[in-house]
Amino acid sequence: MDGAGLRAICLGLPGAFEDFPFGPEASVFKVRGRPGPAKMFALADLGAEPLSISLKCEPELALQLRAAHPEITGAYHMNKTHWNGVLCNGGLEDEMIRDMIEDSYDLVVAGLPRRDQEALGWVGLSREGR
Repeated sequence: MDGAGLRAICLGLPGAFEDFPFGPEASVFKVRGRPGPAKMFALADLGAEPLSISLKCEPELALQLRAAHPEITGAYHMNKTHWNGVLCNGGLEDEMIRDMIEDSYDLVVAGLPRRDQEALGWVGLSREGR
């Protein structure tokens, strides 16, 4: 997985956009269903070596993923209870990284008002056919 691939996955999600509130190196991927505030679901320096991305995760799952994969740690400068840092150096399959991005997005959208969820066409965390 490279920076262009991460960007494409993040921007391919409904209502997602890229922002740079921390400077030009830090791509912050946010979601917004209607005009108003947006919520972050991913953070990455897409030009960094090694490439990594910070993603929101359910706390219990975050601990399980960290225990099973050395490429997954608590996210740097983030609440480590809810955010994982994922190293994209080839140690994890691209499909797993894609799933973690989608899970992060789903967790954030689940916390948005229902009107925003409906505007995004979001059907919930347990949708089929993902």
